[in-house]
Amino acid sequence: MKVPFPFNERKYKIFIHPKKVWRLFWMKGVLIILDGLGDLPNKQLDNKTPLEAAHTPNMDFFAARGELGYLYTVKPGFIPESDEAIISIFNNDLLDSTRGQLEARGTNLELKRGDLALRVNFATIDSLEKGNIKDRRAGRTLTSAEAELLADSLNEIKLPCKFDFVPTIQHRAVLVLRGGFSDNVLGNDRTYFKGRSEDADKIMDCKSLDDDENSVYTANIMNEFLRKANDVLKKHPVNVLRKEKGLLPANYLFLRGPGIEKPKLKQYKKWVSANYMPLEIGFSKTSGMKNFSFTYPRLKGIDSYKNLYDGLKKACKHSIKIIKKSIKKCDYVYIHIKETDLPGHDNKPFEKKLMLEYIDKSLFSFLRGFAPAKKIKIAVTGDHSTPCKLRNHSADPVPVLLYNFGIPKEKKFNENECKKGKLGRIVGKEFLSKVGFNK
Repeated sequence: MKVPFPFNERKYKIFIHPKKVWRLFWMKGVLIILDGLGDLPNKQLDNKTPLEAAHTPNMDFFAARGELGYLYTVKPGFIPESDEAIISIFNNDLLDSTRGQLEARGTNLELKRGDLALRVNFATIDSLEKGNIKDRRAGRTLTSAEAELLADSLNEIKLPCKFDFVPTIQHRAVLVLRGGFSDNVLGNDRTYFKGRSEDADKIMDCKSLDDDENSVYTANIMNEFLRKANDVLKKHPVNVLRKEKGLLPANYLFLRGPGIEKPKLKQYKKWVSANYMPLEIGFSKTSGMKNFSFTYPRLKGIDSYKNLYDGLKKACKHSIKIIKKSIKKCDYVYIHIKETDLPGHDNKPFEKKLMLEYIDKSLFSFLRGFAPAKKIKIAVTGDHSTPCKLRNHSADPVPVLLYNFGIPKEKKFNENECKKGKLGRIVGKEFLSKVGFNK
């Protein structure tokens, strides 16, 4: 039997016993998804994308010794959300999962069939009567302590059913309505509908998508919760104090991604996950991966970007630790870096550039010294494009890099180079087979 590294067969003959042969094999590959990676040329960066403008010698090292391509994570013309993109990249159908279920499972909430799980954003509106949306994330300044105090009060709301409201990271939260509900309902944020309507900056009610009695009841309960939540939030001492400080009050909630069924995802039991956000944790666990997480830094002041950089630094350090730890324990490692998406939503191309540079000099610098000698493949892509000038996701493809120990050629990892790359166009479920990362 051929083994992947030289060894003295007599000295190590115990390792070639059929039941022990796994010990001879090293990790095969590392998949890194940089959230919102793709972008468009930006005037602030001399008409370059953040990835083109960034100084990324280590990513370019891998690009020069690998292959490039571009990926439509779901399908061309489709604007994907993060959950849809990840589900598709790992060769699942979109109908096999819902955002709310993954977020709830990533928050360690116990779920029974019929419990309705939803992803939630704290947000800011002027009033229910006027219905104008001021900010979908409460200015990104909601501290962890404030979110916890608001959640405590929200959990005291009286509904015809039991429920759990759990804050997660920054403006994010999870809501689970306990009981036999329907998920054939629509949440209340038009941002996540396919196609942008003229009244996208107006709040709306949750709606039933059919005439079934349970679907109508579910939508009514969701709307009742939203009305009562607004009554609690608008006069809450946390928000009174925020307004006195000139900050946006977190006086409204957006619900999306309703789900009642456990996701039916393909299993990746030979993979290890190093993820730390509820969505990716929930996806990894549901996909059979062993996930290693860390506690995200608490947002203590109004500087959300300091908090993001603290999280990014911790994420890169954590990823390196898990790669080292897992080299003889799995075939592949899945790493998802969330922070690169946020500057796109906030139209901050310089911040996105700086984040990419930090990831390059930390995580990719480590991989440059670690992967080649051990013949570990590196695949890098994004879950979707979040162009800064659009402040939202787009249907543009994301760049793909596959480091496969090739003969060095002059190449850089960016959108333009990837569109000319040998890997060519990749669509959704083709990704893992195209880069040779098997289950």
